[in-house]
Amino acid sequence: MSEERKGKSAALAALFILLGTGVVFYFLPRVMIALGGVSPWLAGAFGTLIVLGFFLLFWLRARYQRNREN
Repeated sequence: MSEERKGKSAALAALFILLGTGVVFYFLPRVMIALGGVSPWLAGAFGTLIVLGFFLLFWLRARYQRNREN
């Protein structure tokens, strides 16, 4: 794969990841308030899982890229 194509692919992937997480984080407060009506612990656990998922996504992407280069 050419260097130019790699750069475009990485930029496109980052764009989709950031747009997707932006939409999720936009609706996160509403969902947490709704879940907080059921249980504050449930709302906290949900918020924590979403934030950890954001970091997990980038960790998996970096791991995939490292394995792909070798």
